[in-house]
Amino acid sequence: MPTADKPDRARDHLANERTFLAWVRTGIAMVVFGFAIGRFGIAVRQFFQLEGKSVKTTGWSVWFGMICIAVGVVFVFAAQVRYRQTRRQIEAGAFQPAGFTIDMVAFLVALLGLGLAGYLILILSKVG
Repeated sequence: MPTADKPDRARDHLANERTFLAWVRTGIAMVVFGFAIGRFGIAVRQFFQLEGKSVKTTGWSVWFGMICIAVGVVFVFAAQVRYRQTRRQIEAGAFQPAGFTIDMVAFLVALLGLGLAGYLILILSKVG
């Protein structure tokens, strides 16, 4: 219950929960995206084998898919840690904005994006 000295406490906790759920959705999206990337590479390989063509792929799509899945899991764990930390800070009246967590997410997403772009360039150079 909000008290006279902390009237926004409930609102702050609800905002913390919404932020946590947004992080979880992002983690789930990364896991699903990684699964789709990995499964697509396997499906393409199977399709060419059914057509009787030899497949010369590096299998990188499966690795990129697994990396995306791992990043999604890391996002969910980071969300849990950040949620608990923010909850304690709200209760103590000493909230500190996220620093490292935001930097980590930005770095991982940028790294994955660059990796996928490089992979697409590699594929295009082999096709063309």
